[in-house]
Amino acid sequence: MDWSVHIVLDPAICHGRPTFRGTRVLVSVVLAYLASGHSTGEVLEDFPSVTQESLHAALAYAAETVARDRIVTQA
Repeated sequence: MDWSVHIVLDPAICHGRPTFRGTRVLVSVVLAYLASGHSTGEVLEDFPSVTQESLHAALAYAAETVARDRIVTQA
């Protein structure tokens, strides 16, 4: 999955931390929700601007970041 369709790293938004495109919702916050045991349904309910596809993108971003053992930035 091309996570960059759903996730942006823009210095003008949340100090350049990864957010979901068109929102100020931090990817790290949503991943923390999932990690703490919230279901995807609960996440989507609590963050209505985040889509199911965006959640998949967040997981793809996290996987790529871990695989590279560094923060991934947009090309």
